[in-house]
Amino acid sequence: MDSSSPPHHHSNQNKTKIIVTMGATGCGKSRLSVDLATHFPHSQIINSDKMQLYNGLDITTNKIPLHERKGVPHFLLGDLDTIDADVLPSQFRSAAGLTIANIVSRGNLPLLVGGSNSFIHALLVETFDPQVDVFTGPDSVSHLLRYDCCFLWVDVAWSVLSDYLCERVDEMLESGMLEELAQFYDPTKVGVRVGLRKAIGVSEFDEYFRKYPPWESEANGRIPKEGCDQARKEAYEEAVRLIKDNTCILAKRQMGKIMRLRKAGWDLKRLDATATFRAMMMKKKKNKSSSAASSDLEWRDIWEREVMEPSVNAVRRFLQ
Repeated sequence: MDSSSPPHHHSNQNKTKIIVTMGATGCGKSRLSVDLATHFPHSQIINSDKMQLYNGLDITTNKIPLHERKGVPHFLLGDLDTIDADVLPSQFRSAAGLTIANIVSRGNLPLLVGGSNSFIHALLVETFDPQVDVFTGPDSVSHLLRYDCCFLWVDVAWSVLSDYLCERVDEMLESGMLEELAQFYDPTKVGVRVGLRKAIGVSEFDEYFRKYPPWESEANGRIPKEGCDQARKEAYEEAVRLIKDNTCILAKRQMGKIMRLRKAGWDLKRLDATATFRAMMMKKKKNKSSSAASSDLEWRDIWEREVMEPSVNAVRRFLQ
């Protein structure tokens, strides 16, 4: 072999091209991936969110509802029926690797989306050591990747994202999260933190359901209304507070991991969605205070301009 020839693994020429949408929980990754998939036909989405791999708790784990997927095929989303076992990064690496190969073999473009950065890292690096956690230890993250990746990082200023995440918890509860958790509750598994039971919301409400079992009264599986038993209302509010706190802790941790990947030389294109989320929150406030619902037009315009357009341009350049 000619010693002057460049090493092969640095070249992206023969590598499979994939789009990777990253960001903290709640920042709009799923919306962006579907928007992109409708813009680039033949795109197919692979979920890389740990809790969304499992079948069940769709509201609690924030799975994108069917009608919002706009007919775009999604893989590794709610497929896993063994909810009492953890999925290891190495297992995700092989499952998602196979999924990417299948998508590409049919002439389609893989679009990876999700907030579990340890899974994204495990899947994308050229050599993965399951014994090493690069996010907690002193070991450095490798910048040698086995795919040719276009990274899109959706970022929202913390002051705005943290407010939004707390509001989103209230909206999830209003759309049936408590009823979903009441059906999922199993008194024999309280304190067991494995598989789908690690989803934020499960352990936080275990304590509430232990005191107010859903089967004793239908009301225990519904949001306490004004004038109900004060102790039950307080127990409910404590569970909700914990969910909000733990969601914010998760988002902070995810942001830390993204910064670590960026520092290691992963070429992440930052998309600032702060103005979009600010406009979205303003609209919600207006809708609460007035009887006439204001339109989504404003925040959608900002999203189009500040997140969607730069993403489309980045992907187009990448594919050419």
